[in-house]
Amino acid sequence: MERNFAEFRIEHVATRAGVSKAAIYRRWPSRQALAQELLVELAGPHIEIVETGDTRDELLACVVNPMRAVTDTPFGPVIRSLLSQIATDPRLGDPFRATVVQARRDEIARVVERGIARGDLRTDADPRIATELLVGPVYFRVMFGGELTSDFAERIVDAVWRGYAAVEDGASG
Repeated sequence: MERNFAEFRIEHVATRAGVSKAAIYRRWPSRQALAQELLVELAGPHIEIVETGDTRDELLACVVNPMRAVTDTPFGPVIRSLLSQIATDPRLGDPFRATVVQARRDEIARVVERGIARGDLRTDADPRIATELLVGPVYFRVMFGGELTSDFAERIVDAVWRGYAAVEDGASG
């Protein structure tokens, strides 16, 4: 997917793979289905957040994992070429949201639940909003520009931590 999705054709894939178009269509009924499988395969390794016992470190991984995926792996160029299509084409966007995005939401929900169970995060911390607060800035910078640095990731986590941290006993408020 070195080009944009509008230029993507099954015949290009078939030629590159050295097979017929029919062989491609037997496995993937559409170019959207092929792109979706590619997205799932490339995003998969960057979704899991390892449980470390440290809520802040796990929240940081929620930011760093997608940053690395878009900057240091083949997922980055593919997602960049497909972002507008994911937003506008339900044949690609709906399956992407149901798989990759939902997997990320589920994983961050587990991080938030662990943080609540440890007493680090407020009991009303919303995992859905946490996902958007942690991952949204990464994709904002992918789309509109800006550096994806470790300092950027730390600042995102600091902001989320301030909003979601459990109030310690005896703290004045």
